[in-house]
Amino acid sequence: MSQLHEECGVFGVLAKERCDVASTAYYGLFALQHRGQESCGIVVNDDGLFSAHKDTGLVNDVFTPDVMAKLGFGDMAVGHVRYGTTGSSSRMNAQPILVNHIKGPMALCHNGNLINSFELRERLELEGSIFHTTSDTEVISYIITKERLTAPSIEDALCRAMRRIQGAYSLVVMSPSKIIAARDPHGFRPLCYGTLPDGGYVVASESCALDAVGATLVRDVEPGEVIVFEHDSVRSIREHCGECKPSLCVFEYIYFARPDSVIDGASVHEARVRAGEFLAIKQPADADIVIGVPDSGLDAAIGYARQSGIPYGIGFIKNRYIGRTFISPGQKSREDKVRIKLNPIASVVRGKRVVLIDDSIVRGTTSKRIVNLLRDAGATEVHFRVTAPPFLNPCYYGTDIDSRDNLIACRHTVPEIAEIIGVDSLGYLALEDVHCLADSSICGGYCDACFSGKYPTAVPTKRAKSRFEYKKSERPQE
Repeated sequence: MSQLHEECGVFGVLAKERCDVASTAYYGLFALQHRGQESCGIVVNDDGLFSAHKDTGLVNDVFTPDVMAKLGFGDMAVGHVRYGTTGSSSRMNAQPILVNHIKGPMALCHNGNLINSFELRERLELEGSIFHTTSDTEVISYIITKERLTAPSIEDALCRAMRRIQGAYSLVVMSPSKIIAARDPHGFRPLCYGTLPDGGYVVASESCALDAVGATLVRDVEPGEVIVFEHDSVRSIREHCGECKPSLCVFEYIYFARPDSVIDGASVHEARVRAGEFLAIKQPADADIVIGVPDSGLDAAIGYARQSGIPYGIGFIKNRYIGRTFISPGQKSREDKVRIKLNPIASVVRGKRVVLIDDSIVRGTTSKRIVNLLRDAGATEVHFRVTAPPFLNPCYYGTDIDSRDNLIACRHTVPEIAEIIGVDSLGYLALEDVHCLADSSICGGYCDACFSGKYPTAVPTKRAKSRFEYKKSERPQE
């Protein structure tokens, strides 16, 4: 049970004719809910007229039947689910960002985190730009809008903007007549597209969202690629392809993505099973049963059991009506949710030596609570196996680890961590095995900076999530 935060899921649909695209976006976002539970939004395009609704909360809470009816029909829609790695949790920062300017309206959805957003925003503010949010997504929208004043098309403006923005971004942009998908040259965050049975197109962060709306996966958007979807054509712009070594966040396979998704050609489920197999080989345990922490630990537990020969069992029941613990801002909120989210099956673990599989240990408090649940249920031994190496470094590309201060592995050795969380033994996935979880020849390579400290880009000068939020005393004086 991690305490990690990932930032967003993006979705876009272009239908062949006017229809209920709002519902398509709704189901797509529902499938991507695991990527963000702070806020969500949908913008519907009906022949150039944009209708929008966004708010804090889960998809099924924000988009009531009355709200869906007001969004109405159209031929295009974009949607977003958010956990913010820049900016506070508020309705103000909910996406999509909707911009009305002289060249027409634009709706923008962003998954990722810019490393130069502070410098860009400061420059824009000095030029007279007025910001209404504290997220880096609005910075992207301003730059695209400015470029659009002289660019011949929205896609050209986006390509120009990509020369200025740096870091992680998978974008879905909607203009009055097009939907555009773009992925940063490193390919930090996933993005794919598919076709609907009627010939329309769908773009999403993960292929599971395509499955949810009946679309067929065509392929992933390549790092640096811009794809333009119109009613009669699909065009690929490869101006920025090959600028950088591909660096997909490997934690997408370990934790963030849904196991039924395929990212850059590799099955997330199979990657997690493989992680469990590696752990069984290099971190064996003398035990009676292998169990996984729902949900991301289950696939790896299957792999560990298969490789080790130790029986696999279902050790926890998860309350499906509680949001993912890592999404909840604030440590107290996370701990409260752990108490009601998981319940061990005592008959499965009582009197047993248990191998417990989970995806990571960040601060250690949640892991300790889960171990205590097993002890209280009668487990005689608990051997903790983690499907990721120790977290040792901040992430600047969309995972909300902005400081080494809260990382338990930066302050304690493995034996010390084992004692702190109360386990009989503790083993992590080896760093070299991270790159073998999926076929790196397909995506070209991974970012493992949170484990290795080897960053694909320069480290940003302004790093705090709240870097655009000033106290009164910190505001520049007039």
